[in-house]
Order: sequence, then structure tokens, then C-alpha cells
Amino acid sequence: MTRLAVVLFATLISALPAKSEIATAQADGAVLRALDKVSGTITDQTLLQDTTMQVGTLVITLSECRYPIDNPAGDAFARIIIRSNKQVLPLFKGWMIASSSALSSLDHGRYDVWVLRCTIPEAETE
Repeated sequence: MTRLAVVLFATLISALPAKSEIATAQADGAVLRALDKVSGTITDQTLLQDTTMQVGTLVITLSECRYPIDNPAGDAFARIIIRSNKQVLPLFKGWMIASSSALSSLDHGRYDVWVLRCTIPEAETE
């Protein structure tokens, strides 16, 4: 059901005309949070665009992070790919939205991963 919600959300977003879109800017990275549900360990990590990090058995690649221009500290959304180092096909591939992590989440037995925010210059947040 979660994947269906993501597909429906993506379909709705792509069907909107360009004029009704919120103006966004692209950041050079994102802050991701990972939870190991077995050990209870929470890790926050900054990941630059087009780079990869490893969290346990997961390999996470950030393609892009965007945020609203009029609210830089607001609703970030990041396109990421999450793979298990034991599988060829991605466990998750798509957009994660900081304010709606349940809408587009990783479905994994051991790990939860979600986007906290984009990394943006301090001047834009003031």
C-alpha cells in the first residue's frame, strides 16, 4: 500500500501544470537519518549530491535534494536510491519527502531511513 501511495503521489505531482508548482532550489546535499531497529542506533549523516554512504548493509545514494525557495528550512524532498549490499535491485528508488516520511519510505525489516532537510547556505535561511 505504501508503494501505491508513492506512485499515486508521483502521478499527481507530474500532472500539475508548471505554473502551479512551488518554486524550488536545488541544494548541494541532504541530511539523512537512519535507524537500526535492532540495536536502536540512530545516525544522522550529511550526504552530498551524487555521493554514496553505507549504513549497515544499506548503500544509500543521493541524486538530488530540493527545497522551497520561499521557505528554505521547510519541506525538503530528496531523490535517493537505497540498495542492500546483498541484492542487485534497489530496495527504494525515488523521492523522499521530509515532512511526509511515511508517504515515501523505505520498507525494510531492520532499517528506517528518512530525509531531515537539505543542506543549504546559511544566508538563505535567515
